Amino acid sequence: MADTPVPPVGQIGWIDLTVPDADALRDFYSDVTGWTATPLSMGDYNDYCVSPPGADKPVAGVCHARGENAKIPPVWIIYIMVADLDESVRRCLARGGKIRVPERVMPGSGRFCIIEDPAGAVAGLFQAQ
Repeated sequence: MADTPVPPVGQIGWIDLTVPDADALRDFYSDVTGWTATPLSMGDYNDYCVSPPGADKPVAGVCHARGENAKIPPVWIIYIMVADLDESVRRCLARGGKIRVPERVMPGSGRFCIIEDPAGAVAGLFQAQ
């Protein structure tokens, strides 16, 4: 998100799918939807940013459930933009939500965490820098 305008607070800023075999799901979605996958180096493996046919910007990510991502459930997760991650986490917990993945920093982009709402649905909260 560092090269693109930051979405306003309250909007969905990104969507990720984190799975044990991102390569297989990359190929699945490329075939089913026509997405083009661009590798994103994670050191000893690649995650992927996917773009619709003819688009110059990715719309989502397909990631391996490795390292810090191992705790992320294998579902499409939306990342909702928030003004203050700490305050949003406080309000989440006060209203019966849970923190599924604690705060992480994306250098040059911002901070995020993954929450679970009282009904069991999972979403990410993202505060841009």
